[in-house]
Amino acid sequence: MSETENPKSKVFNSDPWYGSYAARADNMRASEIRALFATASRPDVVSLAGGMPYLKYLPFKELSQLIAKMLVDKGDVAWQYGSAQGDPHLREDVLQIMALEGIKDVQPDDVVISNGSQNAIDLVTRIMCDPGDVVITEAPNYVGALGVFASFQVEVVNAMTDADGLIPESFEETIVAQQKAGKKVKFLYTVPNFHNPAGVTMSVERRPKILEIARRHHVLVVEDNPYGLLGFNGQTYPALRSMDAENVVYLSSFSKIIAPGMRIAWIVAPPGIRKKLILANEASILCPPNMSQMTITTYLDNFDWKKQISQYRGMYKERCDTMDAALKKYLPYCSWNKPKGGFYIWLQIPEGLNSKEMLPRAITAKVAYVAGTGFYLDGSGTHHMRLSFCYPTPEKITLGIKRLAGVMNSELKTAELFGTAPADADTHARHEDRKD
Repeated sequence: MSETENPKSKVFNSDPWYGSYAARADNMRASEIRALFATASRPDVVSLAGGMPYLKYLPFKELSQLIAKMLVDKGDVAWQYGSAQGDPHLREDVLQIMALEGIKDVQPDDVVISNGSQNAIDLVTRIMCDPGDVVITEAPNYVGALGVFASFQVEVVNAMTDADGLIPESFEETIVAQQKAGKKVKFLYTVPNFHNPAGVTMSVERRPKILEIARRHHVLVVEDNPYGLLGFNGQTYPALRSMDAENVVYLSSFSKIIAPGMRIAWIVAPPGIRKKLILANEASILCPPNMSQMTITTYLDNFDWKKQISQYRGMYKERCDTMDAALKKYLPYCSWNKPKGGFYIWLQIPEGLNSKEMLPRAITAKVAYVAGTGFYLDGSGTHHMRLSFCYPTPEKITLGIKRLAGVMNSELKTAELFGTAPADADTHARHEDRKD
């Protein structure tokens, strides 16, 4: 059998195990962001692709000394098996973090530690969804969540967003339409603060409306909040979980506020769901790694982590401002949000251009981004791209946007030549020769 006889399969027919895989394996998809890493990590390429935090401000020397002491004192615990629910000390520590966003009614026993938010999304989907069930998400959506939902054969249905986040009316209309079609809507997956990739934040006024709609239709809300403490001006927003303890599963992570290499996140859920999550965690990974958990508690207990987060905010604000200024200078014919926090700008490009098709030319020009198609399951997003300002220096950001503008201007000229560009493409293209 040749590889072309079954074009719909994502599994090569030449694989000797073709035909033996579970049906869910055929739904697995590669992350468009991960696929870029090898190329985007080249030193000559300005990567505006990955959402990697900038870690050089962390006190690694002092932290390494404390970790060494921790290993001397508690190495037999750090290198041993642990609880599927997670380290009690860490579960207590996260309470002070959540309190900053209004979650003040939880105890350490209400918390489950997971191997990063990706694992947390996997666990929630594992216990809540059967194949064919519906998960409602914002459009566009976090690419990692889409990969989880696809692997569990869950149907993802988008509700619309605007500058104030998820639109309540669209959310309810989507629920009603799916229920009328006989579908089971299991939960809403939402990133309410400094959304990945859209950069928008759900307004405070909309939050109780979203929760009321979910309660009325018996739809669980899964709140994924890795960026909530990274508001550029120090602002935080009330967590959805702070407004509803019975119908919200809250996820957060140390990946953005400390470091992703520890792979430690946490979940707060209603009692029945929490018990299932602990069992699912044990079945999936046995237990989160003690070494990573104890490294996090060593950091939290010995350093001014609030001051560190404040430094992050200032740094990311400077980089966001730099990207916004560069876009205004080199790509004024595009449109974008300017986020109030987080890592991302969601750029809308002119009609006639395709962000996915343009990406190889951008890599050749030594700049990388993530095509908007990576944040949808249906091929949408060709007129958008996600630009990350979190990792490159301000100088690199400006250079990257300048390179991107050169690529886009060239694409517009080609589109104009073949009659697919907007009428004012020549005006766009004149920006090609703009100099510093």
